[in-house]
Amino acid sequence: MTRHVLDRVVAASLDGHHARFAQRHGRAVRYQPEVCSFVALDDERDPRAWADVSELIGPGRELVLPGVSTWPDGWELVASLEGVQMVGTAVAPRPDPEAVVLGEDDAPEMLDLIARTEPGPFLPRSVELGTHLGLRRDGVLVAMAGERLRQPGWTEVGSVCTDPAYRGQGLAGRLVRAVAVGIAQRGDTPCLHALAENADAIRLYRTLGFTMRRTVKITMLARPTGG
Repeated sequence: MTRHVLDRVVAASLDGHHARFAQRHGRAVRYQPEVCSFVALDDERDPRAWADVSELIGPGRELVLPGVSTWPDGWELVASLEGVQMVGTAVAPRPDPEAVVLGEDDAPEMLDLIARTEPGPFLPRSVELGTHLGLRRDGVLVAMAGERLRQPGWTEVGSVCTDPAYRGQGLAGRLVRAVAVGIAQRGDTPCLHALAENADAIRLYRTLGFTMRRTVKITMLARPTGG
């Protein structure tokens, strides 16, 4: 049975639109390290895939494997998080006249906002994954959202964050709808992932038209240093 692309979000992205960011070794594939931290295996039950990913990331390095719940002996569990996957079939895209397009020159300011709000992984070149929009106040970036993984027919909305001093003003919702404009224009449907414990974010996404598709485990592992 063919798996739905949203059940293999990392592999489907790197097999398609994000192929230029892919680093492969045998049965394992990852994003370039400064672009995204996600890794995918052809089959987590296959010992050969684990041997391949071990070679791919190098000794003592960490990897993030969405959807993986079992791993071979010797790998060290760094973190295991419960997440939810939501689909935005009812999201109403809406341009925002205040939103500005963010690019590589904005990366330091984006990384600073990410560090203060911790919405999820964002690396020095993550802005290259897709369109990112921001809102500024007095020239300072106070909220942003953007495109992350992209599968056939779907684009993930990610990096949704607002400076604590500006929360409660609806900025995140405005930006998600604005990002959805570009997604809809190319015929895709927005999707996203959130931590299951982040009730406030999930509540916001529901009000925007996202519905729950499935739960997903997000596992971070460290490769054995000996091999």
